[in-house]
Amino acid sequence: MNANDLLHTALFIVVLLVVAVLLGRYMTAVLDGSSVVVRKIGRPLEHLLYRLAGVDELAEMSWKQYAYAVLLFNAVGALAVYGVLRLQQWLPANPLGLGPMTTDAALNTAISFTTNTNWQDYTPETTVSYLTQMAALAVQNFLSAATGIAVAVALIRGLARHTANSIGNFWVDLTRTTLYILIPISLALSLLFIGQGAIQNFRHYADVPTLQTTTYQAPKTDAQGNPLKDAKGNPILQDVKADKQTIAMGPLASQEAIKMLGTNGGGFFNANSAHPYENPTPLTNFIQMVAMLSIGAALCIVFGRMVGDQRQGYAVLAAMTIAFALACWAEISYEQAGNPLIASLHVDQGSSALQAGGNMEGKETRFGIADSGIFTVATTSASCGAVNNMHDSLTPMGGFVPILMMQFGEVIFGGVGSGLYGMLVFALLAVFIAGLMIGRTPEYIGKKIESYEMKMVAIAVLAMPLIVLVGTSIGVLSPLGTAGIANPGAHGFSEILYAFTSATNNNGSAFAGLSVNTPFYNVLLAIAMWLGRFVPVVAVLAIAGSLAAKKRIAVTEGTLPTHGPLFVVLLLGAVVLIGVLTFVPALALGPVAEHLAMIAAH
Repeated sequence: MNANDLLHTALFIVVLLVVAVLLGRYMTAVLDGSSVVVRKIGRPLEHLLYRLAGVDELAEMSWKQYAYAVLLFNAVGALAVYGVLRLQQWLPANPLGLGPMTTDAALNTAISFTTNTNWQDYTPETTVSYLTQMAALAVQNFLSAATGIAVAVALIRGLARHTANSIGNFWVDLTRTTLYILIPISLALSLLFIGQGAIQNFRHYADVPTLQTTTYQAPKTDAQGNPLKDAKGNPILQDVKADKQTIAMGPLASQEAIKMLGTNGGGFFNANSAHPYENPTPLTNFIQMVAMLSIGAALCIVFGRMVGDQRQGYAVLAAMTIAFALACWAEISYEQAGNPLIASLHVDQGSSALQAGGNMEGKETRFGIADSGIFTVATTSASCGAVNNMHDSLTPMGGFVPILMMQFGEVIFGGVGSGLYGMLVFALLAVFIAGLMIGRTPEYIGKKIESYEMKMVAIAVLAMPLIVLVGTSIGVLSPLGTAGIANPGAHGFSEILYAFTSATNNNGSAFAGLSVNTPFYNVLLAIAMWLGRFVPVVAVLAIAGSLAAKKRIAVTEGTLPTHGPLFVVLLLGAVVLIGVLTFVPALALGPVAEHLAMIAAH
């Protein structure tokens, strides 16, 4: 990692932390209703929405009612998206006349966007219409993000309240998050992206002449598209002249903004954030990286302010920042080192004034190693899944880092809401471990952590590894699973492991060498996405309800401080202990084995 890479990373982290503090203060005021935006400016619209939906905004919910509302709302959302995907051929705003998705692909996509995963095993610009992009996919980008934030806020209330039977109102949390946080910031980002060159229109796809005409031979076909053959059974070839290129159009900037802000990640184009229309300039690249981590980091500030001790929020934020910085260092270092097999051919991979150096396969030259590496770590830290480079082309250990970031449970900033509530679950686990070591009942922010909470913590923490490892096992043992592998050996195993890790953690990025648009993978990954999202959600809400009902106990000399450097180290230790030890065998079979083969010149 050279000085330029270090400067890039340091600048990014400083900007992110400044944005997090400012945004966290605003979000706290919105979520507790004290902001002037909530009390006066948006009040008429908010009140109208409650009346139309038949919601009593003053009625709070128990954790079971809150969980029921979350599950019902998202199930209805998944059904609505599925319907649009299956019926889009009869709906307006479909200039290309695109047909319906297959049943299994529509199921996978509907669950993917509902769970904030945005896993795409199809080519968006040739598969989904403008209406589908806007009314189904982009809408779920807002609602799935708002759901995650609402669950995080419910858990914070559980820690902040005492002897209470409720943890808030899901419909109010959902509405305020969408209305006052996600929509305004997304609108501002959309305008900024348009100013930098991202497109936003409803035009038909444009055919433009190419600078050079290319002639090649292709088989002749009949009216049904079947290849014609001569008397000997050989295909009949014809000369084809290529003198134009079709350029996709559409309402892109509006979806790009919430894609990044809501840690959704679903691209308007198949090339995702490597496409010049989605990510036109280095400035948009930097803003996208900040946007995808900003709410996850800001929620740490919200947490500290809502529990009445800002040091608690800063401690969690410090743990996330340290882990993120170390991951960026590792990712950039591995990619900057390149492939020793290429170096053995006397090819200079070092960075200089004339070349970026390192492993540039699958990367945009306008972003280079540093911005590609930070983006890779950010998107797999944040459960975003957007990519500005091809993860399948990373070096073995360069691919190890994003897999590991997801296998930590994506609690390093994490998805909007899910990152914070995931890290708070690890905080409960950390104080439990500390309590065992010193022989005291574990406490966190004045609440005793007892057997019920630890059972829910176990469910929340272990559900993801169970789903990932069982799914990966099915994938590598089934002929239907191995049929999609394009690369044999350790890398092929890594592709399947990455797919289930990404789906279960609701990330959505992929090692793209695996062909997953099949009924086998569509159904299996859909199950992984749904369970990976909502099993931890229900467990977290159960924890919130239990903690809210407890009395707050006084701090004594024997209470473990949960706002200092010692706790930050303990918290990071708990994350690493669970993440690494759970997945060591799988990682050894995948990226580690591939790395050892590479350095051994195989």
